[in-house]
Amino acid sequence: MSPSLKGILFMCAGVLCLAIGDAIAKWLGEVHSPLQIIFFRTLVSLPLIALLAHFGGGLTKLRTRRPGVHLVRGLIYTGTMFFFVLGLTLLPLAEATAIAFVAPLFVTLLSVPLLGEKIDPPVLAASLLGFVGVLVVVRPGGDAFHPGALALLAAAVFYALMMITARRYGAREHLWAMVFYMTLVPMVLTAVALPWVWQTPQPWHWLGFLGAGIIGVGATACITLAFRFAPAAIAAPFDYTAMLWAVLLGWWFWGEMPDVWVFVGSALIVGSGLAIAYHDRRTTLKRRPTS
Repeated sequence: MSPSLKGILFMCAGVLCLAIGDAIAKWLGEVHSPLQIIFFRTLVSLPLIALLAHFGGGLTKLRTRRPGVHLVRGLIYTGTMFFFVLGLTLLPLAEATAIAFVAPLFVTLLSVPLLGEKIDPPVLAASLLGFVGVLVVVRPGGDAFHPGALALLAAAVFYALMMITARRYGAREHLWAMVFYMTLVPMVLTAVALPWVWQTPQPWHWLGFLGAGIIGVGATACITLAFRFAPAAIAAPFDYTAMLWAVLLGWWFWGEMPDVWVFVGSALIVGSGLAIAYHDRRTTLKRRPTS
C-alpha cells in the first residue's frame, strides 16, 4: 500500500470518528449543557493524550516554554467546542456540518491580517464562492434561517484562530504539547462552571461521554497520521467525506433529511475548498527547486 493511500485511509477514518463524535455530542446535547459535554469529553481525552505522548517519545514532549500561548489556544478551543456543540443541538447534523466547512475559508482570510500572508486572486475568488455557499445553506432573513447557524459560524471563526496559532507556534512546540494543553484548559474552565449546569447523566449517557472522549482522541491520532503519510494537498480534501457521514447519521438517528439548498450550498463550499487545495498544491510545486 502506497504512503498516499495510507494517508487517505487514515484521513477518512479520522473524519468518520469526528462525525460519530458530533452525533454523540448532538444526542447528549438534548439533555446536557455544552459545558458539561465539553468537560467529560476533555476529562476522558486528556489521559489518553498523555498516554499517546508517552509512547510517542515520552512525557518530556509535554514540556513548554510558552504557557501563555497554550492558555490562549485553550481559551480559543473552549469557544470552538462550546459554539459548535451548541449549534449541533439546534440544527440538523448535515446542515451543521455544512456550515462548519467554512472554517478553512476563515483560516485563509484571517491569515492575511494575523500572519501577514498574501492571498492570490484565485484563492480569494474561491473563498468568496465558499461564503456564497454558506449563505445558501444558512439563508439569513429567510424562513429557513435558524440562530443556531450563528453559533456554528462563531465556532468556525474560533477554529480558524486555533489553526492560525498552530501555524504560528506549531514549529516551535511539540504536537502532543499543543494538543495536551489545548485540552487541559477547557477541562479546567468547564469544571469550574459545572456546578451551575450539572444534569445527572443517565447510565447510557455515561457511555456517550466516554465514547466521545475516546473517539475524539482517535480522530486526532488518525488525522495526524494522515498528514504524516500523505501530502496535505492529497489528504485534506477527504475531510469533506464528513458530509456523507453527517447525512447518513442524521437520517439514521433523527430522521433528518436536508433540503436541496443544503446540498447546493455544501457543493459550493466543498468546491471552493478543493479549488484552494488545488491552487496551493500547484503553487508549492512551482516553488520547488528543479535539479
